[in-house]
Order: sequence, then C-alpha cells, then structure tokens
Amino acid sequence: AARPVGGPLRLIAAGGIWAFVALNTLALLWMLLQAFRDTRGILDQPWGLPRTWHVSNFVRAWTVSGFARATLNSVTVTLFSSVLAVALAAPAGYYLSRQESRLTRSLTMFFILGLGVPVQVVLIPLFVMLNEVYLTDSLIGLNLVYIGVSMPFTVFLLTGFFRSLPTELEEAAMLDGASAFATFWRVMLPVAKGGLVTALVLQVIAHWNETLLALTLLQSPEKYTLPVALVSFVQQQTYSGADWGGLFAGLCIIVLPVLAVYLWLGRRLSEGLTVGMGK
Repeated sequence: AARPVGGPLRLIAAGGIWAFVALNTLALLWMLLQAFRDTRGILDQPWGLPRTWHVSNFVRAWTVSGFARATLNSVTVTLFSSVLAVALAAPAGYYLSRQESRLTRSLTMFFILGLGVPVQVVLIPLFVMLNEVYLTDSLIGLNLVYIGVSMPFTVFLLTGFFRSLPTELEEAAMLDGASAFATFWRVMLPVAKGGLVTALVLQVIAHWNETLLALTLLQSPEKYTLPVALVSFVQQQTYSGADWGGLFAGLCIIVLPVLAVYLWLGRRLSEGLTVGMGK
C-alpha cells in the first residue's frame, strides 16, 4: 500500500502543535492556581498547589490596583473601537472586493502595506499628533488610534471574505430594483455575518490585550485600561513589597474574559479566517 505523502512530517507537525497546546494549557492552569495562593507559598513552592484558597487575592487586585475602573475603561474602549473599526472596514472591503480598477488595486495594496508597519515605528508620531490636538491621556484619543491601527488588517480580511461570496446575490437584488447601498445593507451584510463576527472577535482580543499604545498615551490612573493597570500594580509592588498572589489574580482578570470569548466563538472564528483568507 502506498504511504501518504508527507506522512511522517505531518505526524511531527501534529505532535509539535499538540505539545504547544499542552504547554500553554498547563501554563494557564498554573497561573490560575497561583492566583489563589499567598506570596510566601508561591516563593517557597512555585509548583505547589494551594493549601488554602486565598480568594482575597482577587479582591485585593480588584480594589488596590484599580482594576474595577480599569475594567470599565477596557470594556468601553474595546467594544467601541472594535465595533467602529468593523463598521468602517465593511463597506471599504465590499467596495474593494467588487470594483476592479487601478484605484481599487492601489487602495488594496495600500492596506496590505499597512499590515507591515510596526506600531513602534508610528508610536512617537502618533503621540506628537495627538498631543497637538489635546487627545493624549484621553480614552477618545486611544479609541481613534485603535481604530486607525486596526483598519489595514480588518479591511484586508473583509475584502477576502466578500470576494468569496457569490455575485449572483447582487445581480438578483439589482433585478429587484435594489440600489447599491440597499444591496450591501440588506443582502450582503447578513450573508457576510461570519466574516464580520470573525473580524470583530479578532479586534476585541487585540484591543483588550494591547499595552504599548495605552501605556504611552495614558497618564492618569483613572483612565488606565487593564494591561496598564497591571503594569502600574507591578510598579507599586517594587516599593511596597511583592504581592505575587495579587499579581496572578490580576493576570487572570485580564486573560480569562478573552479566553471565554474565544471558547464561545472559536469555531466561527476559525471558519471565518479559513474562508476569508482562502480567496
């Protein structure tokens, strides 16, 4: 019997992937367990299990480090910037996927080139420009930056997804007398729900975990997002003594909501990426 092409390599790749998944799962479980231990127990036995479950670590991380206000800021910024980014990228992706001209090809290339620009390169110019219009240390300014930074990938993803949809739907809508906007709004958007959800989830994960831009643009503690509040919490421990239990509890507060969203929409996310990137 003929052996499958690439059989051993495929087994090695699958084994490496499962090893990577197991390693990350164990790291997540270890972080969760340490969040219920005290600092002395963590330092004495880093790989030990909780003997006493210190739920007070979460209370301390929530109150002392300002995670309560930071959570509200993160939820507001993440939802607003993610929804608005997808709302702006959807018509742009639809237009670029259906119009073939020198202009649309140039615009598509422009967005593709934007994928290769690191955030670190534009960090100082962004700060200077926002400072000129008094939008530093402002959640509005951070929202605008998140929307702008996420547009290249979101437009690129949705352009590929709209290209995968059949043009017969638009032709049928035109025969019924629908305008271009009505076709997009009433026909194409409901059909593209999978791609829109994929883009939204990816932006939610990216904006929820983003640290560099928020750390640079925000200075007031009452405007901190969760990653910045965690950094501030770590800096406070440098002077007041390490609180490793509270630190791990803070990490859980940041990581677990995103993990819950991914577990809830993981299959739809994978399907949307496969369809969108495959065309």
